[in-house]
Amino acid sequence: MSAQPDVVILEDPRLRAGMRTLAAYCVAHLIIDLYSSAAGAFAPLLVDRLHFSIAQAGLLGGIMVFAGSFLQPAYGYLSDRFHSRLFSVLAPAVAAIFIGSLGLAWNFASAAGLIFLGGMGIASFHPQATARATLGIEKNRARWLAVFISAGSVGLAIGPTYFTSLVQWLSMRRSYVAALPGALMTLFLLFAIREPEREPSRKRFDFSALRPVRKPLLILCVLVMLRSGIQITFGQLLPLFLHRERGFTLLAASGALSAFQICGAIGGYLGGHTADRFGGKRVIQWSMLGSVPLLALFFFSHGAASMIGLTLGGLVLLFTVPVNVVMAQELAPRHAGTVSALMMGFAWGLAGLIFIPVIGWLSDRLTMQTTMSALIVFPLIGFFLTLKLPDAAK
Repeated sequence: MSAQPDVVILEDPRLRAGMRTLAAYCVAHLIIDLYSSAAGAFAPLLVDRLHFSIAQAGLLGGIMVFAGSFLQPAYGYLSDRFHSRLFSVLAPAVAAIFIGSLGLAWNFASAAGLIFLGGMGIASFHPQATARATLGIEKNRARWLAVFISAGSVGLAIGPTYFTSLVQWLSMRRSYVAALPGALMTLFLLFAIREPEREPSRKRFDFSALRPVRKPLLILCVLVMLRSGIQITFGQLLPLFLHRERGFTLLAASGALSAFQICGAIGGYLGGHTADRFGGKRVIQWSMLGSVPLLALFFFSHGAASMIGLTLGGLVLLFTVPVNVVMAQELAPRHAGTVSALMMGFAWGLAGLIFIPVIGWLSDRLTMQTTMSALIVFPLIGFFLTLKLPDAAK
C-alpha cells in the first residue's frame, strides 16, 4: 500500500523539475563556497609573503564576510524583486575570477579589493539559490535544504586544501588557475537553470508580513551570529592558529580546517533530517549545549584528543545551519529569499565583521589560543536564547 504514493510523487513533473534544480544548485553551492574559504587558506601565505600582521589577515577575513555575507539581504531583496536567474547563475564566475587572482596581490589594498569583488559574487548567489533550491519539493523540506546547505559546507571543507595544494604546486603567481571550476559552473548553470516565474503583482517589499514574527526572527538571527562567530573565526584563522601556535605545516593546518568543515557538512545534513522528526527548536538546543565540551576539548588538549574535539565539535555545532533557515522561511514564506539572506548572510556577516577583526587585534596583543578559546561561551549563551523560541515556527 505504501509503494503507490511514492510512484505518484516520483511522477509529479513539478517535483522532478524541483529535484533537477536542487541538484544543479547543490553542485553550484559546493563550487561557490570553495571560494568562500579562500581567505583563510591564503592568510598564512600572505602573512609570510607580504608580511601582513594577524590583524591584517583578520581584516581580510572580515572583508570577505562583509562582501560575501553581510550584503546578502540586499541581493535577497533584489532577487525577490526582479526574479532574474542571473543573480545565482553568474555568481560562481565572478567569485572565481577575483578570488582566484588573490595570489597576484602585491599589497594589502589589492588583496582587499580582490576579496571584496569576489565576495560580491558569493553574496549574489546565496539568497536566490537558497530560496529556490527546494521549490516544488513539499515534503521534508528541512532535510532537502540540509542537502543543499551541506553541499556548500563540503565546498568550504575542500577549499583550504584545494587552494593550499594548488599554490604549493603552481606557486602564488598562478593562483588564477583556481578560477576554472567557478567559470565552468556558470556555463553549466546558464543551461541548467531556467528563468523563474515572475510575480508582477508584488511591486514592493511587504514589511507587514514580517512584523508579527519579528521576535522569533530576531532570536534566530542572534543564534546564527553566536554560532557563526565560531564557524567564521575558525574558517578564516584556524590554519594560521595551528601553523603559528601548534607547529602544524600549512598543508596539515588546512587539512584540519577541512576536517572541521566536512564534519560540519555532515552535521548540517543530520540536523535537517533530525529537525523534520523532532522540531527545529529542540535540534538547536542539542547543538548549542553539546558543542561546548567538544570545543573545549580541542582548545585545552593536544594530539588526537584535540583533533577529535575539533571534528566532533564542528559536527554538533553546525547541526543548526539548515534548521535556522527553514524556520525563518516558514515564518515568512512570501519573502523566502530575503529571510534566507538574513539567516545565511546578514547574521553570518555581522558576526564576521565583529569577531574576525577583534580576534585578530587581540591575538596580536595576547595569544590566538586565549582569544579563540573564549568563543566557546557563545553556544552556551545560545542555549538559553532558544528557550524563547516558539515550539514550532509555523
